[in-house]
Amino acid sequence: MIRRWLPHAVLLAIALSLLWQLERGEGGRLQVARLQDRIAAQRAENARLEQRNQALAADVAELKSGEAAVEDRARAELGMIKPGETFYRVVEELPGSRPAPAADEGEPGR
Repeated sequence: MIRRWLPHAVLLAIALSLLWQLERGEGGRLQVARLQDRIAAQRAENARLEQRNQALAADVAELKSGEAAVEDRARAELGMIKPGETFYRVVEELPGSRPAPAADEGEPGR
């Protein structure tokens, strides 16, 4: 009786082992799916960094092209002015925002 089902059991064990290897083993479907997800994420990151590199290259080319770009950058980022110029800062009041009254102005009777 054992001789009759033993070959079937061995074949079943081999088949299950091969199926497990196909799904979860080295190079199996699960691993391939994970790698494809990582590749897609890396491609998206590469595209984002490529756009950033192009923007930086454009900035470098602009700065190399003349003094006007360097002057604009110095004014905007460093607050620099030329000799003889006067710097004015215009601060706009936001709607609904008012400065708090001084301690002696806000309360009548004191």
